[in-house]
Amino acid sequence: MNRNDLELIDYELVVLIRRSTLDKELGGMDRSTYTLLTQLSKSGGPTSVKALADEFRLDISTISRQTTVLEAKGYVQRLPNVGDGRSSYFQVTEEGMRRLTEAKNARLARHAQLFKEWSDEERKQFGELLARLNRTFVE
Repeated sequence: MNRNDLELIDYELVVLIRRSTLDKELGGMDRSTYTLLTQLSKSGGPTSVKALADEFRLDISTISRQTTVLEAKGYVQRLPNVGDGRSSYFQVTEEGMRRLTEAKNARLARHAQLFKEWSDEERKQFGELLARLNRTFVE
């Protein structure tokens, strides 16, 4: 591998991460709330804290704190785990889905502005390459 190529990738990732996190509440929702609600909405049903922690490679205590905040806001509902009384499942509430949809629409509008000069093929290829990169983190 060419070191210059790797240095370019490293630098551009640092810049991308920095710039993409400047709007901490794009669409009125902070990044961790948006990320958790998105994952819960895609899971297709109630999800355990452990499953969320595994998905994001975070400590259970971190996810537990974050889901407690989402529960207090009315964005998620805690469901008992009948098989294990010590743990719970979470699912997105109607209010959580409403707020997630609002935030997602704001984010998509921003992405549309950022990528307006790109061709359809460039946007598609970029999305596919990002998906490929993300998959390598879990392999």
